[in-house]
Amino acid sequence: MSDLIRVTYPKELAFALKMQNDEEVAEEMRRLAIVKLFELGKISSSLACKILDMTRVDFLDLLADYHVSIFTQQSENDILNDMKNA
Repeated sequence: MSDLIRVTYPKELAFALKMQNDEEVAEEMRRLAIVKLFELGKISSSLACKILDMTRVDFLDLLADYHVSIFTQQSENDILNDMKNA
């Protein structure tokens, strides 16, 4: 089950991002939101991968694209679980 979030944005944003249509902007906003939630420690990398439907390696590449460290404020137990599930 999933829910829908509607975001209003000026068309200049799509132009600034060099995106051609609403779907591209929506996907970018979705990725940004999940990356930020991960960066803030609100979700695990496992959940982020599941939501974005990507592999761990692809998610780590995405973090690099957004200049987000893979070393978040996770607990030692969270890091060990991530390593075990990688």
